[in-house]
Amino acid sequence: GWACWKAYLGRPETDRPRQLAMNVLGMGLHEVEHYEDALSVQEAELAMRRRAGASAGRILDVQANLAVSYHNLGRLEEASSMQRDVYSGQLKLNGEENRGTLMAANNYAISLTHLKRYAEAKSLLHKMIPVARRVL
Repeated sequence: GWACWKAYLGRPETDRPRQLAMNVLGMGLHEVEHYEDALSVQEAELAMRRRAGASAGRILDVQANLAVSYHNLGRLEEASSMQRDVYSGQLKLNGEENRGTLMAANNYAISLTHLKRYAEAKSLLHKMIPVARRVL
């Protein structure tokens, strides 16, 4: 957690161990249900990775973690919006016939159901189920 983060804090933002330490800190805080703290670290991680020129896939991973934190804090609109962004990003990056894209579509549909937007969730799942049958 914090000790790991402090060990790498002085390193450049592009340093892989520093980036991993920040990710581990955010995930650890989330695991012990310190969701506000986890969210703060994850938002900082996203900003750092964008500045450091991280890959689109890595950015999407951090955004997916953020969406979970938003959900756990009851910020359902923000969680759904982030899940939509992750799904859209996965679709552009990997196409629809990709496991990551299918998982992102499922997560987005679940977030829509939390908002009682059942018709949208149903439409998305009806579109993705045949793809999942072909791919999985």
